[in-house]
This record gives sequence, structure tokens and C-alpha cells, in this order.
Amino acid sequence: MFRTDLFKGKRFLVTGGGTGLGRIMMEKFVELGADCVICGRRGGVLEETAKAVMARHPDRRVETHTVDIRVATAVEEMVDRIWATGPLDGLVNNAAGNFISQTKDLSPRAFDAIANIVLHGTFYTTNACGKRWIAEKRKASVLSILTTWVWTGSPFVVPSAMSKAGVAVMTQSLAVEWGRHGIRLNAIAPGPFPTEGAWARLNPMKEGDDDRYKARNPLGRVGRPSELANMAAFLMSDEVEYINGEVIAIDGAMGIMGNGTFSSMMAYSDDDWRRIREQIQSTNATDRAKRS
Repeated sequence: MFRTDLFKGKRFLVTGGGTGLGRIMMEKFVELGADCVICGRRGGVLEETAKAVMARHPDRRVETHTVDIRVATAVEEMVDRIWATGPLDGLVNNAAGNFISQTKDLSPRAFDAIANIVLHGTFYTTNACGKRWIAEKRKASVLSILTTWVWTGSPFVVPSAMSKAGVAVMTQSLAVEWGRHGIRLNAIAPGPFPTEGAWARLNPMKEGDDDRYKARNPLGRVGRPSELANMAAFLMSDEVEYINGEVIAIDGAMGIMGNGTFSSMMAYSDDDWRRIREQIQSTNATDRAKRS
């Protein structure tokens, strides 16, 4: 389906590209001929990923930048550094954060922890790249990773659902505003694609990844990372550049089955939610220790 030179001469930035689905998409772009830039808050992880990918593809370049995309000035400085060695041809807004919680238990700080990454950080990065593309009269493509909650909402992940919905509207708005400059924006709305980082906060009760979706997904399974990577490569390709302003689900039709991702948690007891909070706090503490 994909030529090995599909992205020859292209250079893409993938936020949160050091791990999980961001890494999977970046590896697909490199496999198809692109050079890539990955950014995130854990510089050591980024470097390890870049070295591993370049070892398999020695003719390709994977550049790393340690940045907190919640900080607008830090994003601008990073994009300046990227452009100093050459412009980008595309951006994948993949960086995100999320955790399960009853909404009544959320503090303003907890809400901001998600919204500042997903909504604010995505806008900062998109706008920093977009204004440079417009100034240089350069065609480009932006792809944002959303979720099917942008259409249905979802209990227990309200900050993420709200923020992702905002990115969906940004995608549609800028597809119109920037289309005349040759810049197109699209988004993918994945269903459940288990990754180590996300699943520690979204599946804290350790329910069987595949088992709990057998009855809740028409295909009876979770998504495979390669399927998302293929969709991302398809939408980033110049060969489908008439696709603009679309949010495309990749979820096995789970989103239209009438059964939201976390609706089963309506039956959880107060004790269940206490254990969920404790498990997520433990995961967060472990992550902070890794970064320090």
C-alpha cells in the first residue's frame, strides 16, 4: 500500500514521539523515507528512541528536542531551533495526557494538567509551525490525534474530552483558514489502542485489554498500533491532499455502537474509585521519579 519513498525529502515533527503511539507513527514515517523530529519532556527517552530508529534506518535522521509544550515560549524556542536546521513539512500533534476520575473529584489543577497539554500545547505547536509555513509559502500537513469522545463525550475523562473536542474544532477551523496557503489539517479519532503509559491511567483496575472489548466492539478487539500508523501515513501523504478538515475514526465501529469507552464504570463503587486514585497516584509518582 505504501511506497518506501513516499515521504522522501520530507521532515515531520511528532510531539510525544518518544514512546507509545507517537513512536509507532514516527517509525512508520521514517520507514517510508522521512526524516523526523520528536519532542517530549523526557530527553533520555527521546534519545534512546532516536538512536534505535536510526540504527535500523542509517540513511534517515531523527532529531530530538526536550520541551514542555504547555509553555508557549518553550514551544516557540523549539520551533526556532528546528527551523535553524531546515523547515518542517508536517506536524503530528500526538502529545497528550489523561487519567480516569469522577469529575466531582477533579481540582482546577487536575483539569489544567490535561487541558494545558491537549488543548493549549496542541495550539501552541500548530500555530508556531503554521505561521512559519505561511510566511515561507510552504505547503504542509497537520495531523492531530483525538478520540471518538469528540462526538459523544465520555464520563470520567471530562478534561480530555473537552480538550480533544477543542482540537477537533481547531482542525476544522484552520483547514478552512489555512487551506488557501496549501496547509491542510486533519485528525484521527482512535478507539482503544493500549499503550503502557496511557493504559496505566485509563485501565488502572487492570481489566483484560482484549477481553473487556469482545462484547463492546464490533470487531471484538482493541486496535493494533500498526493500523493507526498506516492511517497516519495515509493522511500525511501528498497523494491524498484533497482530504482537509476531516476527523476520521479508527475504532472498529465501537463509537457508533452506542457504548462509550468508560460507560461500564458507572457501576463502580466509592471503594473502586479510591483504589483507582491510589493506583494513578502511584503511576504518576513513578513517572516523576523517572524524569528527575
